[in-house]
Amino acid sequence: MDIQFLASIAPIVRDDVAARDFYQGALGLSFEGGEGDYKFTQRLPGSKHFGLWPLGEAAMACFGTADWPDDVPVPQASVEFEVADVSDAAAELTGKGYRMIHDSKTEPWGQTTARLLSPEGLLVAVCYTPAFHEEASE
Repeated sequence: MDIQFLASIAPIVRDDVAARDFYQGALGLSFEGGEGDYKFTQRLPGSKHFGLWPLGEAAMACFGTADWPDDVPVPQASVEFEVADVSDAAAELTGKGYRMIHDSKTEPWGQTTARLLSPEGLLVAVCYTPAFHEEASE
């Protein structure tokens, strides 16, 4: 698998107001974008994207429901690794014995993802984010 860069990291938050108070108020981060309760910045040096992802929205992206399933450990954060081919990367992970939460799919925001839980409980995606490649070609 050829990881191109760390595409995103986002704590998965149960209390979006408290999370914004901490990351924006206490740490001084600014969030220039968002949809619903999801807030993000793509202007934090060293990271392509840093966001605060409500658990319900993470559950919707993974399972199609706002409720995280009781039989799946609740993740504390999401980390995304950019790859050239998401389907190939997901197949490679499955071939190594890892259980995918979902196979390759295109999200409403245009990113293609496949996700699984890491041994320590992080929600990990192998992904392809067109906007990050458009920026590189400008």
